[in-house]
Amino acid sequence: MTGDDKDDLQRAIALSLEESNRAFRETAETKASLKRTHPEVWSDSPNPHDRKRQDSCPVGLKNVGNTCWFSAVIQSLFNLLEFQRLVLHYSPPARVQDLPRNQKEHRNLPFMQELRNLFSLMVGSRRKYVDPSKAVEILKDAFKSSESQQQDVSEFTHKLLDWLEDAFQMKAEEDRYKPKNPMVELFYGRFLAVGVLEGKKFENTETFGQYPLQVNGFKDLHECLEAAMVEGEIESLHSAENSAKSGQEHWFTELPPVLTFELSRFEFNQALGRPEKIHNKLEFPPMLYMDRYMDRNRDITRIKREEIRRLKEHLTVLQQRLERYLSYGSGPKRFPLADVLQYAMEFASSKPVCTSPVEAIDTSGPSAPADVPGAAPQLQQLQQPQTTTPSSRLPVHKPFTQSRVPPDLPMHPAPRHITEEELRVLEGCLHRWRSEVENDTRDLQGSIARIHRTIELMYSDKMMMQVPYRLHAVLVHEGQASAGHYWAYIYDPHHCCWMKYNDISVTKSSWEELVRDSFGGYRNASAYCLMYINDKKPFLIEVLNGLDKLPPDLKEYVREDNELFQRELQEWDAAQARKAQQEKLALAAAGPRPISTEPSPVDNTGEREHTHRTMMTPNMQGIIMAIGKSRSVYDKCGPEAAFFKALKVEYTRLLRLAQEDTPPHSDHRLQHVIVYFIQNRAPKKILERTLLTQFADRNLGFDERYGRKFLFLCEQMWHQDYRNFRETTVFLMIGLELFQKKSYVEALMYLIYSYQYNKELLAKGPYRGHDEELIAHYRRDCLLKLNEHAAALFETGEEPEVTGGLSVMNELVVPCIPLLLVDELEEKDVVAVEDMRNRWCSYLGQEMEPNLQEKLTDFLPKLLDCSTEIKSFAEPPKLPSYSTLELCERFGNVMASVTLVASTVTLFSSLLLLFVL
Repeated sequence: MTGDDKDDLQRAIALSLEESNRAFRETAETKASLKRTHPEVWSDSPNPHDRKRQDSCPVGLKNVGNTCWFSAVIQSLFNLLEFQRLVLHYSPPARVQDLPRNQKEHRNLPFMQELRNLFSLMVGSRRKYVDPSKAVEILKDAFKSSESQQQDVSEFTHKLLDWLEDAFQMKAEEDRYKPKNPMVELFYGRFLAVGVLEGKKFENTETFGQYPLQVNGFKDLHECLEAAMVEGEIESLHSAENSAKSGQEHWFTELPPVLTFELSRFEFNQALGRPEKIHNKLEFPPMLYMDRYMDRNRDITRIKREEIRRLKEHLTVLQQRLERYLSYGSGPKRFPLADVLQYAMEFASSKPVCTSPVEAIDTSGPSAPADVPGAAPQLQQLQQPQTTTPSSRLPVHKPFTQSRVPPDLPMHPAPRHITEEELRVLEGCLHRWRSEVENDTRDLQGSIARIHRTIELMYSDKMMMQVPYRLHAVLVHEGQASAGHYWAYIYDPHHCCWMKYNDISVTKSSWEELVRDSFGGYRNASAYCLMYINDKKPFLIEVLNGLDKLPPDLKEYVREDNELFQRELQEWDAAQARKAQQEKLALAAAGPRPISTEPSPVDNTGEREHTHRTMMTPNMQGIIMAIGKSRSVYDKCGPEAAFFKALKVEYTRLLRLAQEDTPPHSDHRLQHVIVYFIQNRAPKKILERTLLTQFADRNLGFDERYGRKFLFLCEQMWHQDYRNFRETTVFLMIGLELFQKKSYVEALMYLIYSYQYNKELLAKGPYRGHDEELIAHYRRDCLLKLNEHAAALFETGEEPEVTGGLSVMNELVVPCIPLLLVDELEEKDVVAVEDMRNRWCSYLGQEMEPNLQEKLTDFLPKLLDCSTEIKSFAEPPKLPSYSTLELCERFGNVMASVTLVASTVTLFSSLLLLFVL
């Protein structure tokens, strides 16, 4: 291959990969409701009111750099109120100065103090979320790598519990009675291992914390537990013979109040040399009964296990028999036997319908008509074989031979030779056989279903439901083995709902959402840790409100932090008030400028000329300046030469303006139509005629009078384009002004139409309209504000407010959703639609009055409609007319305020990025 060929091949490969990646992303986003992306570090909003805690909402934890694993585990433990109480009321040993100053004590005691501080803020802080950096920094030293990479959550949890156990053990050793370590009592249990090893029986007791369970090959939690409790060949355990087989059983002798299962969803792929995540589906119940695994029920469980083993063996035989009925045949393709017999019956009952030779001829080619002489002999020659000697055999062209249907071939498959008696006997046999097959199939399916039901109910008797454990928390991992995101679902027993703890975000959830994210099997999110609590131990979920649960030192710590946050709120409010006052004074000082309607004579005195220019439109100022610069030419060469000189000066000025890169609030296109034409490459004739019009009447603005005159001078297309540009500008200007006044209902239609009209302009050229992303941002933000307002009205439960909220959604928000989906301008538009839908879908899991439930049920299908068909809208609002100067000033003011906010956000993001780097 030549160098050029290689370059072409590389470009083709790159384009192919890019297209494949794009298609994959679009498919994934469409099917998965838009996969969420999670930044590694959460940035604080500059507005402290955005970081203010709402009522008694749980406090989130800030992600300080790949620490979502920390947040998920700590939130799960914090919501164990007994654990929370132990941490908050922990005090270091009284004689801490006498303890050996080894690494363990240097590490454990500072960590316990930081954990206490963190928990106290999670109890009483006025902040929406708090910063765990100090505790995280101490923890990082314990891991193998100090680099900022995704930590193994299982390793972290093990080490965390080890540290806590060590810290409480130091405290316990002060007591001469040596009470049990509370962390051990809370999280650790015991099991008895019994079995045989090379023919010798053994029995020993072991302690466990997090109990590991394999996921691969099992469908639910009980199957995982059964496999973990029985290892190897256990027949010899119950046999009197001294067998050489090895195996063991585990029986729990003591279960901890908090029972944690570690689901092994990560394994090392030897072939690829890298870890991989197991995405298999694994179900687990909200209430788990552990009786079958207890040592005291050993004999009963063994009997039931044997019965289940026997039932499963019988089940396997029945399923194999059923499979022979449902997949009948010896070839690669198999069919249900009942269908095969039905097809045979249909074949036997079919009557042959033959076709004539003439009808079988393909008439698509040329043929001789029936009335043409010689046609019949030719047809007869085709139908009858010819007997010729080899010497006389000549090649004869027979165009219809290959397409002719044999004269005795039926139109559809049917038996050719069968008597009525044969058909009657065969149909009777097939009917009887098909009935037998259908009955056998039903019997097998019924027997299989009964066996499944028997197995499911094997442990449902009251005797085996005495050790209930309720699901407290589910820790979820989303991603692959090497990277991903962690969050936790935690049950709130007092509000009887599930809460989703996702770093700084703490929101209400549902069992359905938990199942979707945790069971796995169809997406990259799945549970890796299950935390169950003993449902008979109420001290695990006892309630202590607010700061009452804190010891005195932590109350003071929280009070100081709340005062610091309060000062931050006050300083922000004061700064905003000063800024508003400064803007008000600046606007008052600028004021509206009067517009002169009289011609301004040329005057060479500077002060007078300046005064007149400040009262003129930009167009008039430019023309007067051009005429002033051509005065010397007038004196030397006469008026005609001076006129052409003025034209050239003015055109040069406008060309320079068209080449400038200006901010949105000083858009030269609004100040002069020729700038708009130059940027959009209008024909030279248009530019000349428009410029001549400017000199013909210096007082002409862009009102209707100008429009009528311009219509005669320019082609209709360019004239209408500029009128559309000005109209789009007015829609955008009014929409942004209303948005800033928080009049979102009125602003929406202006923003919708400005976006639609602007899109039509941009289709003709990049300079025909305004910044599309800017309009899309405010259109999207306006819809989100209206959705939030409507949802708040719905949540009141009051009939007028609910009706008003649903009206806003049906009349304004829902019709606009296809506009956001059809363009796919930004991923943010699609994400915004999903956010709006998720907000309303979250109500499905909540209790509400029947009438509200009915209204919600009627409304949701409209909101969730995936169609991108654009529905009809209300007529666009009527626009007032503006002079050029007034439009430029108002548009400049609103765009200046918009770009000021955008530049502030951009500056903050840039500073944050520099800080992170």
